[in-house]
Amino acid sequence: MPEERKPRKDAVRNRAAVFAAADALFTRCASPEEVTMADIAAEAGVGKATLFRAFGDRTGLIRALYEARLEPLREAIEQGPPPLGPTAAPLERLPALLDAVLCFKLDNRHLALALEATGAGSSPYGTEHYERWHTLLRDLLRRIPGLADEADFTAHALLAATRADLVGYLTGERSTPRASLRAHLAAYTTTLLGGRDHEA
Repeated sequence: MPEERKPRKDAVRNRAAVFAAADALFTRCASPEEVTMADIAAEAGVGKATLFRAFGDRTGLIRALYEARLEPLREAIEQGPPPLGPTAAPLERLPALLDAVLCFKLDNRHLALALEATGAGSSPYGTEHYERWHTLLRDLLRRIPGLADEADFTAHALLAATRADLVGYLTGERSTPRASLRAHLAAYTTTLLGGRDHEA
């Protein structure tokens, strides 16, 4: 079986430069829609054709950048210890997962807004990343007595509280501090879960 070819050093450098440029542009922009492939190419110092070869289109670039930034969190969820890791009890894991999603969107607000706008009709619900989060939460909710029948809808309701546009509005126009936003989400989650025993 032939060995898997490693990416060329210049390709690795270009990818890192593109991600750094996109990060910077999305952070500085007033609206994610303002950031174009031409802007990112210019900021990264690469040709626009390089971006299209590597990522296909603007949506592909945004998704690749989002996945790269999300990788540490994904590893913690898939392989890490409680409360995020797979061995945690559902009632311990659910609030931790939602807090982690919220913190990620607080730290990557403009990138998350850009990604959520790549769904069908600019809806976040048609994106692959949303389906992954929803499936994870729904499956945990199904393991909690009394919540299994409403697991699908409850997962949607919980994720709605972490939408990037809501996070942006609350932290921007409403000037809600990060700590307050996390506390509000924790209280909302506890209410929806009904204060059940964490051994569930």
